[in-house]
Amino acid sequence: MARSVVAVMALGLAVCVASAQAQGSGDGALSATVDSAVEAQQKAQKIPGVSLAVCRDGKIMKATGYGLANVELDISMTPETVLQTGSVGKQFTSMAIMMLFEAGKLGLDDKIPKYIRESPAAWKDVTVRELLTHTSGIPDYGSEEAMKKGVVDLRKDYTEEQLIQAFAKMPMGFAPGEKWSYSNTGYVLLGIIIRQITGEFYGDFLQERIFRPLGMASTQIISEADIVPHRSSGYRLVKGQLRNQEWVSPTLNTTADGALYTNVLDLAKWDAALYTTKLVKQSSFDQMWSPVKLNDGKTYPYGFGWGLGSRNGHKVVAHNGAWQGFTMSIDRYLDDRLTIIVMTNLDSNNSKPEKIVKDVADIYLK
Repeated sequence: MARSVVAVMALGLAVCVASAQAQGSGDGALSATVDSAVEAQQKAQKIPGVSLAVCRDGKIMKATGYGLANVELDISMTPETVLQTGSVGKQFTSMAIMMLFEAGKLGLDDKIPKYIRESPAAWKDVTVRELLTHTSGIPDYGSEEAMKKGVVDLRKDYTEEQLIQAFAKMPMGFAPGEKWSYSNTGYVLLGIIIRQITGEFYGDFLQERIFRPLGMASTQIISEADIVPHRSSGYRLVKGQLRNQEWVSPTLNTTADGALYTNVLDLAKWDAALYTTKLVKQSSFDQMWSPVKLNDGKTYPYGFGWGLGSRNGHKVVAHNGAWQGFTMSIDRYLDDRLTIIVMTNLDSNNSKPEKIVKDVADIYLK
């Protein structure tokens, strides 16, 4: 159930084209081709519902829902439907860190004990930059090995101090900067650093500095207790049968490694902002989207909360996410100024939204 880097019931597959399909769908034949591609993957992967947005130059070209947001109540998926981000939420944490960096509140090469006084001796040389780039050597608390050892119990509430104590029990996987290894732990620690610097919960910082300024009214920290309009249910497949998502403790659904509700319309606003300097300077984007340099001088294709690469010669920054019966992918083709966003309500053992993103991108990149 841990949040994923990679990175779902063949129900009704009728397309629900939202009124929010701002700017129109473009060419009708092209839109129909996209619908066919998404429906084919939805059926093959047995995903209850898919929400899609395609953006060009920061404007929505197509925003559509497919299938069901809630199977029990027979509610259609739409672009307004709110789902979970999983690890895609890390890019908001990294943006918050860059805002603090630009404000002179922290240095990217500061050692983390400067901000987390409870840090064990093993973390003394770990930097903020290494947390951002998954090169810290601090193991992933959500890995299969860590879950077997019970480093963190997903059904238990923790204070930030208790999480630090739990993480500190894990031996370092390697020396800081030696190699790349995905670690949700690092991003939880970044959220704690944000509180130490600002005096406020990282989720409140995101609301004040990112979500509200960008008009992302449907985006918030996960809360089972809140009344959330258009909230989707999350699902998993167990021996071929659809089941509801598993329960996770409230505090472990508020950590900075990817605990957000949002929808594709809000993520389109986020995408539009990334073409501007509303949030941070271009120099900060350059750092966020540059491959991390390791101790031996080699690089790894990951920046600050974004994976880096190319597809058929097209430069792309991207990330997948998975958590609690939801998966999603966002791919931004920088030179083409094209962004594909896909969110689903099926767990990562079965749903591969990156396949849908690839199929849709291939259609538009032709």
